[in-house]
Amino acid sequence: MIRFGTDGWRAVIADTFTFENLRLIAQAVANFINDKHEGNDPPQMVVGYDTRFLSDRFAMETARVLAANGIITWLTRTDSPTPAISFNVKEKGTDGGIVITASHNPPRYNGFKLKAAYGGSATADECALVEAELAAMEREARGPNLMDYQQALDQGLIRRFDPSWAYYEHLATLVDLDKISSGEMRVIADAMWGAGRGAFTSILSRTRLHTVEIRGALNPGFGGIHPEPILPHLNELVAAVQREHADIGLATDGDADRIGAVDARGNIVDPHHIMSLALRYLVEVKEQRGDVVKTVSTTFMVDRLAAKHGLTVHETPVGFNYIADLMMHGDVLIGGEESGGISIRGHIPEGDGIIMGLLLLEIMAHYQSPLHEIIESLQAEHGPAHYGRIDAHLPHQRPKKQMVQTLVSQASASLAGESVVKVDTLDGVKFYLSDRSWLLIRPSGTEPVLRVYAEARSPEMVKALLEAGKAMGEKVVKG
Repeated sequence: MIRFGTDGWRAVIADTFTFENLRLIAQAVANFINDKHEGNDPPQMVVGYDTRFLSDRFAMETARVLAANGIITWLTRTDSPTPAISFNVKEKGTDGGIVITASHNPPRYNGFKLKAAYGGSATADECALVEAELAAMEREARGPNLMDYQQALDQGLIRRFDPSWAYYEHLATLVDLDKISSGEMRVIADAMWGAGRGAFTSILSRTRLHTVEIRGALNPGFGGIHPEPILPHLNELVAAVQREHADIGLATDGDADRIGAVDARGNIVDPHHIMSLALRYLVEVKEQRGDVVKTVSTTFMVDRLAAKHGLTVHETPVGFNYIADLMMHGDVLIGGEESGGISIRGHIPEGDGIIMGLLLLEIMAHYQSPLHEIIESLQAEHGPAHYGRIDAHLPHQRPKKQMVQTLVSQASASLAGESVVKVDTLDGVKFYLSDRSWLLIRPSGTEPVLRVYAEARSPEMVKALLEAGKAMGEKVVKG
């Protein structure tokens, strides 16, 4: 069975991610869309793809299946950022969308992201309905419908289009390009060989910024890296920033829904700081208000900022789908997670590395200061806050629920010399300490991996907490 995770289905190319399986899941989606579609006009879908091996062919095959089921399919002409495709789902008023991408995963993977009509990831209930349709197809030995590609083009069932410009025009309503232009900064845009290539250079081409793109060629193997904007995958961006004497480096992941940055000194600026800087700017400079949504693994600086300005903070399990749900049903100013998926009010309920990169440029232009100085002021006001994460591979897997229960039952009264004041099990086990440090242990539900996160007032404390968390998890597995 093909199973959906928090953001679609991902698998290894030529192992499970095959044309045969792709056609099956596309047929299940087509059945789901046709069943729920209302009105006399035919249903419509947007289909896009990233730069991975065979992504363009997988997308064409998906479009052929949808067309064979009477669904008008808007198929992108080239690889495109996931947020651009999602925005066009909402802009065109289609029934949903599909993105062929494995996002930040290694090159051997590909994926199938299902988007809802509101421009964000499909809900868990919608994904469950697609999975149920897949199961029914298997029981009844029903295969996919398939239409000749040229025939579908001739009949207008497949329509090729460029999603970029409508998306770029929308971004220009959310950020101040004139203010960005006034900064006259030198920018390195790192596409990490992914679908964000050309985005920053195109949007900033009419400004007074000097923008240089690296790793923007089509390279399905991603140069042998994982297209995730974290170390060690950003070493090339660090080198480019220093070589070009740039003011900032901006990196997007494989499908550009995550952001990472490098300051002029070559220091990595993580999403915790990016989200905190954005929140402070939106509230204190743009004078906007609203709720704040963050995942359980995101910095406490966000909470301190929100408390200062009387804003409500909602903490969710890890996964942008939880953030999106609150963004659609409440007055949310900003929502984000530690992996770099962040979005703001007025935009689609989906992480977007491009809009956050532009907002970071606007922040720098407004303060007319180097990024490291802006971060220092943030730390002085709402820190100190140091963060770390490790992924520990375990000898074997135990059920996540069972591990969480054991971790809670064996919880110590103190960690790294600080007393534990609260234990939360929203997603994994999170220990809140008396000095406002915290430790989060999240066992994976699908593989023998233990994800350990910590935030504290010093790097030494972070290291101590991470080691304690890893030891606790390993003890539970062995026990």
